[in-house]
Formats: sequence, structure tokens, C-alpha cells
Amino acid sequence: MNIKTSASLLAADLSDLRRETARCIDAGVDWIHFDVMDGQFVEQITYGAPVLKRLKPYCSLPLDVHLMVENPARQIEFFAEAGADLITIHIESSCDLAACLKRIRELGMRSSLAVKPDTPVESVYEYLPLCDMILVMTVEPGYGGQGFIPEMMPKVKKLREYADAHKFQNLDIQVDGGINVKTAESAKSSGANILVAGTGLFKADDMKAENSVLKGLSK
Repeated sequence: MNIKTSASLLAADLSDLRRETARCIDAGVDWIHFDVMDGQFVEQITYGAPVLKRLKPYCSLPLDVHLMVENPARQIEFFAEAGADLITIHIESSCDLAACLKRIRELGMRSSLAVKPDTPVESVYEYLPLCDMILVMTVEPGYGGQGFIPEMMPKVKKLREYADAHKFQNLDIQVDGGINVKTAESAKSSGANILVAGTGLFKADDMKAENSVLKGLSK
């Protein structure tokens, strides 16, 4: 399985995102993970489409936007215009999920659906034809630096088995929350192939070496 890493900017130096993005490129990171929080769906407020638009010219990596917002339908057009390559919306949000996933694809982006820790993974099955990726949260969304919840791994395994059995073999499964060199192995062995890492990458003594270990290229 081809493992990719997505660097969560929540753990970056937000005063210099251009430099931090350059660090990710140099380290061999595959995607940039852009967490959007509205203060309603989750308690925190982060950044929006204008910040992504300013970052886009300096970033050659795919921009992986995670909308932790109450009504993602209102944000999709803004992020498409800003240069997002993939948009994840939450199954727990207040919107017409099918319409939102279709709209994301219509605007030329990849579509993704996220599930919080308490949400059964079976809830995403009916939407798989509209999804390029499913994000299984391995922490409660809203705060960076939380501890990995190992009890989420059976959800990942169940989803991968279902996807393979129902002709969704190309489905990406992303995990987000507490991912580092210690927790990545269980995520990968359960069937995840996209690892979101924030603190694990940005706070590492050597981001390139850390990224290599996460991807299984070295130990």
C-alpha cells in the first residue's frame, strides 16, 4: 500500500506558513492538511479560504482541506476558488451530504467524508460512491496535540474490508489525530494509507527523517 503523509498546519508556526510549507516540501511530505474550524461545530476557530488562497502560490503540494464546520455547503465554493485540491466534510454536520460531495467533485476537487470517534463507521457506507476518501478521526476534532485513540483502529479495519469487498479498492482512508512514529504502524496495518501528522512532523528534530519513518521508508 502506498502510504502518504499530510502535514497538519495546526502544529506549524502560523506566523510563517510560507516557510513551514517549504519545510514540508523539503521533507518529502505528500499533502498539506488545512484544518478549518468555525467555533460552532467545534469550539475553536482557525483560518479560512483567504489564508489558503494566499498560501497556494507558494505550495506545490496538494491542499487537503478539512472542514470542521457546522454548514460546509457555505464554504465549498470559497475553498474551490482558493485552490483546494480535496475537501473533507463531516458526516455529523448540518448539510445535504450527498449534494455537498457531488458539488466538491463538480468543482474539480476530490471529495471526502469524516467521522468523529463516536460515530459508527457504517454510517459512511452509503456515501462511498461519492467519496474519494474517508477520514477516520483518531481524536475528538477541534484541538491539535491530542492523544491517539487506539480503539478507532477496528473502525479503520472494518472500513477497509468493506471497501475492498464492495469494489472501492481505490478509496483512500485517512487517519487524523495523535499520529506519530509510535502510532502510525497500527493505523497502517489496519488499512489507513493517508496519515495526518501535526506535532509529530513540525516538532520533530528532523522532519524529513520523521516523515520517512511515518511512510515506512526507514526505521
